[in-house]
Amino acid sequence: MNVRKTLSAALAVTFLATTAVAGEVGHYNPGVLNIRDLLVPEPGFYAALYNHYYTSGRLNDGDGDPIDSIHVPGPAGPGLHLDVDVELDIYAAVPTLIWVSDWRFLGARYGAYIAPTLANSSINAALSTQNGFARDADNDSFAFGDILVQPLWLGWSLPNLEAAFGYGFYAPTGKYDVDTVTLPHGAIIRAESDDNIGYGFWTHQLQAAGAWYPWTDKRTAVVLGTTYEIHHDKDGFDVTPGHDLTLNWGISQYLPLTQSRNVVAELGIAGYDSWQVTEDAGDDATSEVQDSVHAAGFQAGLIQVPWGVSVNFHYFYEFAADDRFQGHVLGLNLAKKF
Repeated sequence: MNVRKTLSAALAVTFLATTAVAGEVGHYNPGVLNIRDLLVPEPGFYAALYNHYYTSGRLNDGDGDPIDSIHVPGPAGPGLHLDVDVELDIYAAVPTLIWVSDWRFLGARYGAYIAPTLANSSINAALSTQNGFARDADNDSFAFGDILVQPLWLGWSLPNLEAAFGYGFYAPTGKYDVDTVTLPHGAIIRAESDDNIGYGFWTHQLQAAGAWYPWTDKRTAVVLGTTYEIHHDKDGFDVTPGHDLTLNWGISQYLPLTQSRNVVAELGIAGYDSWQVTEDAGDDATSEVQDSVHAAGFQAGLIQVPWGVSVNFHYFYEFAADDRFQGHVLGLNLAKKF
């Protein structure tokens, strides 16, 4: 992550103590998965590697407008207007192990998966840095983030329809520290370290998805998924992040590239819309604004059917965001069925 600012540390620390810019964001990242990944696959064991890159040069206020400067009030005068220059780059690798059983539960295929994260930072840590516009956030650390465990994943199939439901949780296993800063008048404030990877709180995740197939061979899929997050208290702060609701949508098309259909291309359009649906709670909550983000993009990939290997690339452009970063998402995902 590289975040550049033009504030002096002394002025910025004072600003941190008196003003807030953005609140917490949830664990679920809607720009990581492929279009059909919310649906339970056929029985078997799968290994996948999700490579996720997020870049942004824009931090928005609660009205969706870019924050280009801030005003720091002076003790006995008009204060100062200071320019803000944001440059954010985050890379994450998410190795995922998936198991789908042969037996049925409530008429559905049963599966489960586990997904640890390796990253150089998190959006939450970057937001914490930008809340104060204070610290030097130029670092190249790469460490474990919070882990997602989904012990319940059910999938129902009909010739032209498919549905899935899952419950999972994020455990705060990632690198997470809280810094303390002493102000000139002696007050002590806490701030999340800018090189944090983990978010410092547990999250429960409920997920439902459905697909409509115009043809029974499933070469075309219209997919919609919903994810609801319930967060626990944040370590080191008196704050409970508000609940989040996310919609993933997409249209995926398989195109055989050989007569034997051993090699298949996948093309699609996709996007996501995410809203914070309840306010952050607690004495340390930094914003009463409920953040949101909206994005659209495309996906392109190849499947080698006999080998059970697939590779997919996708890109999303975030065209609107409130109380958070607005940027671009690139992903390169690999998967293998055993």
